[in-house]
Amino acid sequence: MKEKYKNLPLRSGVGVILLNKNNQVFVAKRIDNPKNFWQMPQGGVDKGEDYYDAAIRELKEETSIVSVELIQEVDKKLTYILPDELIGIIWKGRFKGQTQKWFIMRFIGNESEININTKKPEFLEWKWIDLEDLTKIAVNFKLNVYKNLKQEISKILN
Repeated sequence: MKEKYKNLPLRSGVGVILLNKNNQVFVAKRIDNPKNFWQMPQGGVDKGEDYYDAAIRELKEETSIVSVELIQEVDKKLTYILPDELIGIIWKGRFKGQTQKWFIMRFIGNESEININTKKPEFLEWKWIDLEDLTKIAVNFKLNVYKNLKQEISKILN
């Protein structure tokens, strides 16, 4: 990491691991990174906002999904650092990465509820994938976060 970025803080964030009835994971392809990278719904926590409330808000803002049940909160927070070429660009240059609180949830609605064409769309397309493929679709700088999450989900499903 470049010296000028070392003192930037980490952004406080949340993420949602959304499972369908077949225990497949919801992922979506970002508009601003349309290569073959996919991610789970995630985003920032507003000042004074509860982590769970932020997760529910982000999920709705990004996917229109509201029909969920909480399975489990992931105990530890997970952190990623942006690559040098993105620090200073993403989040208006205010953060060097993100520390995230994750929630494992079950989608209990009808797939017609899923709509990524929201007020401020972030995604081009979405799909359900098998848990074993989660680390194959992640952008490099989030790979360790996704490896950790894959282990957490495996513990719950087994």
